[in-house]
Amino acid sequence: MLPALLLALAASALAWVAGQDTLAERIWAAATAAVLAVLVAHIFASLRRGAFGLDLIAALAMGSALAFGENLAGAIVALMFTGGEALEAFAQRRAAREMTALLARLPRTASRYADGHLADVPLEDLAPGDRILVRRGEVVPVDGTLDGPTAVLDQSALTGEPLPVRHGRGDTLMSGSTNAGDPFDLRATRAAAESTYAGIVRLVAAAQQSRAPMARLADRYALGFLVITLALAGAAWGFSGDPVRLLAVLVIATPCPLILAVPVAIISGMSRCAGRGVLVKDGGALERLAKVRAVVIDKTGTLTGGRPRLVDTKAGPGFTDDEVLRLAASLDQGSAHVVAAALVEAAGERGLRLDTPAQLREEAGSGLTGQVGGHLVAVGGRGFVAARGAARGMDGAIADWAGRPGTVIVAVAVDGVFAGALLLADAVREEARSVLAALRGMGVTRLVLATGDEEGRAQAVAAGLGFDAVLSAMTPQDKARTVAAERANGPVMMIGDGVNDAPALAAADIGVAMGGGGSGGHASVASSEAAGVVLLVDRLDRLIDAMRIARRSRAIALQSVTAGIGLSTLGMIAAAFGLLAPVEGALLQEVIDVAVILNALRALRAPGPGR
Repeated sequence: MLPALLLALAASALAWVAGQDTLAERIWAAATAAVLAVLVAHIFASLRRGAFGLDLIAALAMGSALAFGENLAGAIVALMFTGGEALEAFAQRRAAREMTALLARLPRTASRYADGHLADVPLEDLAPGDRILVRRGEVVPVDGTLDGPTAVLDQSALTGEPLPVRHGRGDTLMSGSTNAGDPFDLRATRAAAESTYAGIVRLVAAAQQSRAPMARLADRYALGFLVITLALAGAAWGFSGDPVRLLAVLVIATPCPLILAVPVAIISGMSRCAGRGVLVKDGGALERLAKVRAVVIDKTGTLTGGRPRLVDTKAGPGFTDDEVLRLAASLDQGSAHVVAAALVEAAGERGLRLDTPAQLREEAGSGLTGQVGGHLVAVGGRGFVAARGAARGMDGAIADWAGRPGTVIVAVAVDGVFAGALLLADAVREEARSVLAALRGMGVTRLVLATGDEEGRAQAVAAGLGFDAVLSAMTPQDKARTVAAERANGPVMMIGDGVNDAPALAAADIGVAMGGGGSGGHASVASSEAAGVVLLVDRLDRLIDAMRIARRSRAIALQSVTAGIGLSTLGMIAAAFGLLAPVEGALLQEVIDVAVILNALRALRAPGPGR
């Protein structure tokens, strides 16, 4: 509509310059009538849906201009209205670019191996177990494991991490990442529709269609603003006897900053969060995120990493800590046990060179034996290793580890001699303490740890972290009831990651799911569906970033509305007293609209520390 209107106004300008005033007036009137007809149809369609907006003021302004013969003023109002819509649409596209980028990257096909050949197949045809080739620059189409020696992935679009991440054979790769290195093979572990990236795309699509409560609030207050506008316009006409003053008041009220600034600021905040690896599902979630006063947090996979990690090592006589870990990890390369994977990961983090194991024999749940570098190595529980003649010196070496809640002790023997032991635990996240302190600094008055673990482990994990309450042996229903009880202290945020957290996430004012890691698998899918906010990167501190962005976005939205409505009201009063003509009022209102939208776009910038 805007391009056609601009062409009509250009034609009217040429007619006016050529002295064809009557033709110019007719073009202005025709252009105004065309825009008015489209607008009236839109208003009736909205009313049939039960929606009421401030577009009615624009329609009244254009209709009044035509009725009073102020055709130029009507054409300017029409230009202002269509230009305002175009400006808002541009601002929203600019604000939503991170979320739109996620949608645009969704692959449609994948290269699947079949009968020794590669064939491009639709994404929906992929099934768990399929082997896929991912070329350089391609997006990983489904969740899977690396079926090759190495892969280098750019995960910035999902997590906000700027540096590529290197993965080794057997590592789990997240769909939506981009191959930043050489081509590699991927073994699919989920169907495309069930993969991480597909779930993110669904959430993003829903987020783009949502409306913030503040935006809906604009519609609810539209009738009040309309009444005030009409009352002021009628009073101006009644006291002055000049209908042009009524028109001038209506012109300055069109369009209202209330409907321009709020959606731009809220979408800007959502887009900024997406750029930091935090997916906010809708504008309402962003607003609630800005008001949190009580936090209930799950332990496993949320406060902790959700998987065992090496926390201590004891070396026997003649061995070093690194040698004990290297031998154990070398042997454990042949096991799929979660503890074995943790030891291999720990060895990798220390840069230890692992040998290839041979003659492996595993007793499920007990331990593993085999040859490593020409030595017979046994790795497993204390009883398993002691039964292989390596009991001497073991109990004394690990006496101070006995009784530690929530830990696993792995013993290591070499050629029948006790070589050392490794202590693993689901450790508290490195950033947990700073995150909880930041929450306090942002006005959170209650911090509650709610876990299904037994009391000793819960208290050990919570020690020194400053929780107001530590609740253990909690069922999913208990967690949901805890969330409801904490609402007495203000808006409640629940942070969790598993299926057992889904009821509490749904019950909270704002649920936050650890969708980028945590307990992983379908547990994360369940919690992500129940939550209003999903952390795409497995770091709690991104939540603090999101809360700061949410607070800033909401403040900017309110600031824009207050300033815009205030300036418009002053302009309406000036017009009522005859100080502004309709054309002058239209130009003034356009300046106000541009100003509030540009101010709302400030929400795209990063908030300062502590904001």
